[in-house]
Amino acid sequence: MDWKTQKVLVAGSGKSGIGATDLLKKVGAEVIIYDGNDKLKEEDVLNKLENKEDVKVILGELEDSVINEIDMMVLSPGIAIDAPFVLRVKEAGVPIWGEIELAYVIGKGKLAAITGTNGKTTTTALVGEIMANYYDKVDVVGNIGNPYTTTAFDSTDDTVTVAEISSFQLETIHTFKPDVSAVLNITPDHLNRHYTMECYTDVKMSIAKNQDSNQPIVLNYEDPILREYAGKLTNRIIWFSSKQKVNPGVYLEGKNIIYADGKKETFVTTTEDTTLVGIHNVENIMAAIAISINMDVPVDIIRETIRKFKAVPHRIEYVETINDVIYYNDSKGTNTDASIKAIEAMSRPTILIAGGYDKKVSFDDWAEAFGDKVKCLVLLGQTAEQIADTVKKHGFTNIIFTESLKEAVDECAKNAKPGDAVLLSPACASWGMFDNYEQRGDMFKEYVRAMCEK
Repeated sequence: MDWKTQKVLVAGSGKSGIGATDLLKKVGAEVIIYDGNDKLKEEDVLNKLENKEDVKVILGELEDSVINEIDMMVLSPGIAIDAPFVLRVKEAGVPIWGEIELAYVIGKGKLAAITGTNGKTTTTALVGEIMANYYDKVDVVGNIGNPYTTTAFDSTDDTVTVAEISSFQLETIHTFKPDVSAVLNITPDHLNRHYTMECYTDVKMSIAKNQDSNQPIVLNYEDPILREYAGKLTNRIIWFSSKQKVNPGVYLEGKNIIYADGKKETFVTTTEDTTLVGIHNVENIMAAIAISINMDVPVDIIRETIRKFKAVPHRIEYVETINDVIYYNDSKGTNTDASIKAIEAMSRPTILIAGGYDKKVSFDDWAEAFGDKVKCLVLLGQTAEQIADTVKKHGFTNIIFTESLKEAVDECAKNAKPGDAVLLSPACASWGMFDNYEQRGDMFKEYVRAMCEK
């Protein structure tokens, strides 16, 4: 494509939109940034750009005259594909891409792409470190925090890109074709955006829709949705399983993690030779092994990287021990399945902080997971009442309501006894009370560590 002939509307002025605009400017396209928030200031939007020369900014209403003059729209993942202005652009016959498609088309090199409801960030970070310990030029991008568009222009044929891809980003791919793809699991999430589990599943599985028959997709054999969907796939499937032997794939045999390629079985590592806790992290490690071997990394490099790898921030992250009470930050637990994994990883009686933005999901399975682990539930946010009603139906009544995260931490400190754990694992998104889950987790750590100073 001759980008110098293209007039592109970039929808959204956040991190994704700015990354897309910067990339489009580098390849010579004419760019208009559109944001429906008319309270923004044009100058503030332009000041985010590397090169703001000749970039036009439209805030508030998007006129038909603008739609009629553009060749393409790049849609930020935070904007729904059925938003009214998006439907108008689509009806006008204008191609709609996302940032992932844009970066893929412009970028070069090999690509491993990882999606799933939970475990994406840990697996992507681990695969990124494995690649960096073997290849010379590695970019870790996508939903993990660094937009793919920020690295695509400088990539070469020798670049290896490891991308964490969300369902929102997959809605707007067209030719996106990873050398290795992975879907770690699929459980209910973002149904306020995708409406049905069938739609959510189809979007997640579209990560592999353009792959050739010889290009692998790594799947979790213990996920019933993935096992069923596998029959629809035409590319090569590499399974991983924490419960049974799979071949080809990665499996757990006692404490040993084994890779089978259909011809031979190779010992990779053990569950004791890692700092990551919980069976869900064993599965993340197995997925990373399958991806890395199929990206041609030697097993000894993989083994050594796993041994040294540290947990990513905000995912069952150790914070402090105060009066023999251990505080864990699992702010990345933004849905019920992720929070269940964190609860299962606890080895002490646990005071659980939960609640937040309502994504229209059920909390029944989450409440059932409390078992004898959760001794007290501290709630905050939009979903507090809904969660309380649900856990009461399941026989759990030790509930404390709070108005802020600071109050929640204070209540935990009052109620915790030596030998307990305090776990922030909200089972909900952070929106409404916080900018993102990182801010929520950082504030939790700040409040906890402030107690050490008293």
